[in-house]
Amino acid sequence: MTKPVCLIIGAGAGIGGNVGMRFAQAGYHAVLCRRKDQDGLNKLVNNIEDRGGSASGFLLNAVEKDSIEKRVKSIESSLGPIEIVIFNLGAQTGNRSLRDTSYKTFELGWRLATFALYRVASSVCPLMETRGHGTILVTSATAAMRGNNGQHSHAAAMGGRRMLCQSLNAEFAVKGIHIVHVVIDGSVDAPDTLGKMLGPEEFEKLRETRGMEHDGLLLPVKIAETFYHLSQQHRSAWTHEIDLRSFSEKAWWND
Repeated sequence: MTKPVCLIIGAGAGIGGNVGMRFAQAGYHAVLCRRKDQDGLNKLVNNIEDRGGSASGFLLNAVEKDSIEKRVKSIESSLGPIEIVIFNLGAQTGNRSLRDTSYKTFELGWRLATFALYRVASSVCPLMETRGHGTILVTSATAAMRGNNGQHSHAAAMGGRRMLCQSLNAEFAVKGIHIVHVVIDGSVDAPDTLGKMLGPEEFEKLRETRGMEHDGLLLPVKIAETFYHLSQQHRSAWTHEIDLRSFSEKAWWND
């Protein structure tokens, strides 16, 4: 019997990998996609399989023409119906003044945060509509809610991601497709994202002071539980937007 597929686009060792593990444990076949690092991808897949889950992994450059569309078509034909999509692509181009934000840099944020999501939706929503159900969970950021100094590309792109989720919901919720905009409002204890931004030494200092037993960093394994819960909600009480943060963080509207 073919297992339902959970497609994760942006599968690193943080949120993406942990969400893949959670859905695999619930009986889904987790398809993990990331831009580079075949060894890291293999490690995630092997970790899921070692724990009794079902998974496969593919390198995917979401900016490349037709890459998303071809991957969705291939999964549907060879692995089974995509029931869940986790869109977890980051679009952070770094803190840059307007003068230091080139046209190329600004456009890259949009291509990753907004256009890639549009392409995913254009590929999977017709399939889900035909089946009468499906879920798209979109990882987002504080930048979708508030523009900060140095965040011209990121804030514009993530704000667009949020509005796209709202438009998709307006069209497809009544057709049985559940789209959720998940705002990660705080620092995530993830070596593939925050760890690379800060560097190993600073990342470990942050974990020692705010993470670990302090619970001041968002834990990917706990975020994965929320993602799974969202995917199982009854349509009479769907969540369409939610923000997650550590108990000790100020909310985006107060900071």
